[in-house]
Amino acid sequence: MSQSYSHRAPRAVILACAASLLALPAVAAGTHGRGHAGAALHGQPGKASQASRMIEIVMHDNYFEPESVRVQAGETIRFEVRNAGDLVHEFNIGTASMHAGHREEMTMMVEHGVLMPDHLDREAARHMEKTMGHGMHNEPNSVLLEPGKSGEVVWRFPRQAEVSLEFGCNVPGHYESGMAGQFEIGGGS
Repeated sequence: MSQSYSHRAPRAVILACAASLLALPAVAAGTHGRGHAGAALHGQPGKASQASRMIEIVMHDNYFEPESVRVQAGETIRFEVRNAGDLVHEFNIGTASMHAGHREEMTMMVEHGVLMPDHLDREAARHMEKTMGHGMHNEPNSVLLEPGKSGEVVWRFPRQAEVSLEFGCNVPGHYESGMAGQFEIGGGS
């Protein structure tokens, strides 16, 4: 399988974007899906026993493989996610506006020492969770993985095929460098 990755940003660009975003102020917006306008329209957590299929997602340092995923409206999918990169990455399901708000939360995680380029500081995450209510990154539409780690997201897609959903990595600088993909949602199931 031959693919051209010329549209991908070099690792130095990713790191520069991440560094520049660290200077931005951040506000916790609760944008993993709860409390966000229209959150119910982006789907809901699913049960692995009800998944119609499993899709493997591989995260590289500035792209996902595959770059788009076709699902049926109302379908439950079990995503097996693997971080094949050298940096911490996230697989997050949401709308474009949800991703934009969530990037603010991820920037806060960097500012509080939770999210490092190549690892997570779990003690800092527990402290942030205790003092601010966010920090452990335990949300059903998302998995945050260190290099070489794997995780799972089970998601039931909305019954409305016209909803525009994407998957993305909201670690500062990653989404902007190309770590985002589209869900193509077909007719109802």
